[in-house]
Amino acid sequence: MKHRHFIIHKPSGYLSQFTHQHRKRRNKKMLGDINDFPEGTMSIGRLDENTEGLLLLTTDGKVSYEVRDNKIEKEYYVQLDGEINNESIALLSDCPKITVKGKTFKPAPCKVERINPPLYLGDGHKIRDERHGDTSWISITISEGKNRQIRKMTAAVGFPTLRLVRIRIGNIFLGKLKSGEVQEVEDLLELCFTTEPSI
Repeated sequence: MKHRHFIIHKPSGYLSQFTHQHRKRRNKKMLGDINDFPEGTMSIGRLDENTEGLLLLTTDGKVSYEVRDNKIEKEYYVQLDGEINNESIALLSDCPKITVKGKTFKPAPCKVERINPPLYLGDGHKIRDERHGDTSWISITISEGKNRQIRKMTAAVGFPTLRLVRIRIGNIFLGKLKSGEVQEVEDLLELCFTTEPSI
């Protein structure tokens, strides 16, 4: 059996799964609603329902394990409520303590920098307009992936996340993939771990 691998731009409002695991979620949109994926396709890691961006899919459990186990870098573009300052950026870089499943967790230090609004991403799932106050954008690069980690980190320093878009996993970039677009690739591991940026 030849395994298949996909790179997708997950839109906001979709769960990172293919089946309705809980009855209360039966009206939720799933990844299978985006494309006709082959049987046995699984997501490598997850993005929460309101998070957009790069998601890797595969039919090969070994590939999924390799990507998840190596703690590769994941980069996100984050729109914040308010105009973030240098002090708060420094606090984010050191990673404030957050609560995960009822326990206090101190994430590993991460890379944080202010960026201009990424116009090529469009408005996405527009949260609000400019009448409700200033917003700012940052890039955050982490090697972990606890549940809602970035949202909890930005809230901890006083700048709640309005929009969250994953734009890179290892050396695979979201690039010009549009929301909901799917690209099939031959070798996901090679793309992910190559020393040259890909996609």
